[in-house]
Amino acid sequence: MIKQAVYVKSVTDLKDEPEGLPQILMIGRSNVGKSSFINALTNRKSLARVSNTPGKTITLNFYLIDQTFYLVDAPGYGYARRSKSMQDQFIIMIQNYIKQSNHLRMICMLIDFKVGPTDDDLFTYQFLVEQNLNVMVVATKKDKVPKTHQFKQEQAIKKLLKNPVIFYAYSSVTKDNLDLIENEIRNQVSMVE
Repeated sequence: MIKQAVYVKSVTDLKDEPEGLPQILMIGRSNVGKSSFINALTNRKSLARVSNTPGKTITLNFYLIDQTFYLVDAPGYGYARRSKSMQDQFIIMIQNYIKQSNHLRMICMLIDFKVGPTDDDLFTYQFLVEQNLNVMVVATKKDKVPKTHQFKQEQAIKKLLKNPVIFYAYSSVTKDNLDLIENEIRNQVSMVE
């Protein structure tokens, strides 16, 4: 269980990133529940700001976890009200981070369990896979799908993503699989480069 989580800084350029510790990048479409997930994972009510307005995060936000690694919260993608040039800037920032960071250990990609992967999700996931990155898919809002349909929905999502190596369905209501997700992150962080 995560004992300490502290906001460190927000950056738009990788040259300003904190140095020296492993990083886990949190990425997902706007309104997928990323802030709520980060708060649940870190056992904090308001570490990451939860907003009723999607698309609030416009920087890479670094959170120091138990003095051993950083959770990096990326801007949500696919938010329609952002201008095209603003969306492009976010994409470039994320691509630069992924390609240049020396400390990135894993990407935690959040998708909506009920909605399934959108075109933006599929495009982003394909890009990450092509970079040979370690990707864990977390499908949020599992509780929004009736229990009798959850297995079928999970199989459909996995098929669309061509069977991701690491996949967890998660609910902020029941905290399903939260401990397994944290263990996966800790395993990646503890691996020697």
